[in-house]
Amino acid sequence: MTQPQPLMLPHAQAQLTEQLPYHRLARLSPRYRWWRPLLGTLVVAVTYVITVVLLMLVLAALGSGMGYPQDDDGWPEFGPVSGTAVDLLCIAVGIPVLLLIVRWIGRRPAGTVSSVTGRLRWRWLLLCVLTAVPILGLAMGCMVLLPADGEPESQWVGWPAFGRALAVLVVLVPVQAAAEEYVFRGWLTQTAGAFLRSPWAALLPQAVLFAAAHGWGTPWGFADLVVFGLAAGWLTWRTGGLEASIALHTVNNLLAFGLSAAVVDGLTSDDTAADAGWQLVVFDVLSIALYTAAVAWWLRRRRLDRTAPAPQPPALVPAYPYGNGVPRSNGRDSRGRVRGALCRGWGPDGDRGWQ
Repeated sequence: MTQPQPLMLPHAQAQLTEQLPYHRLARLSPRYRWWRPLLGTLVVAVTYVITVVLLMLVLAALGSGMGYPQDDDGWPEFGPVSGTAVDLLCIAVGIPVLLLIVRWIGRRPAGTVSSVTGRLRWRWLLLCVLTAVPILGLAMGCMVLLPADGEPESQWVGWPAFGRALAVLVVLVPVQAAAEEYVFRGWLTQTAGAFLRSPWAALLPQAVLFAAAHGWGTPWGFADLVVFGLAAGWLTWRTGGLEASIALHTVNNLLAFGLSAAVVDGLTSDDTAADAGWQLVVFDVLSIALYTAAVAWWLRRRRLDRTAPAPQPPALVPAYPYGNGVPRSNGRDSRGRVRGALCRGWGPDGDRGWQ
């Protein structure tokens, strides 16, 4: 008697799985639609503005209740250190806003903005921080030694005041720097990458927007910020995650804010990286290039995941064709004639299939 043979259907594991690089991870969701990244960008912007306004109202009420003096607009004057903390907090709230929108609108794990593994790789992040500290520290030291060009001599603020400011900066600057990376190198890069396969085409818009977000100061400063954005974007794509760019941004901002906190009224200055002169830009670009080369050197000695497998449709479950509760042998009778159409049975999603 001929034994019934199972109806063999293609298995999902036998199919070729597309590997998505970091900038294409917006397509990682099985429910991806072309409009989700665009809608998500709009929702992120609106939600962030609302969140910042609510935060500012809470801080204003808190400042008034604590007796801070008010300026002409009725806003509490928190002082250099507290005012800087408020500014950093207003940027840092972008992280929870962004991660919620990735989950809600993007229909994918929030960690896919961190890296292709779905999370921050903390050991790799620490290694990048340790790599950035001496390189950027040396560049910052060279910048300090540049001639002041007629500016008044800075005065040391004193250890007590510097210690208080440094404690606040160490807590808040990493979160502020990470928030900017999640927005520009993360969300915006992946939004562009949803439509563009070329990594450079996806990286260029975020770099220009990153420079524009810091305001227009000097052409040198704007160009420096574009270079920073492109280097950080390339590191994100090359390493498959935000860790290397977060390390670069965090160490850079900590050194810059720390230097400002060391002098009297340094934190009250309105100058940003966009206002840098060409001498500062030369040292900054050199430090960025050296850090990028150092990370590339580490990559040749460490194995990092750089892609994530694209989602596959549900696998079809192998089934025997049945007729009246009795298995058929490939749907044919003893004479080899077809005895009715094959049936697929119940699929993985509970569908009856075709009979």
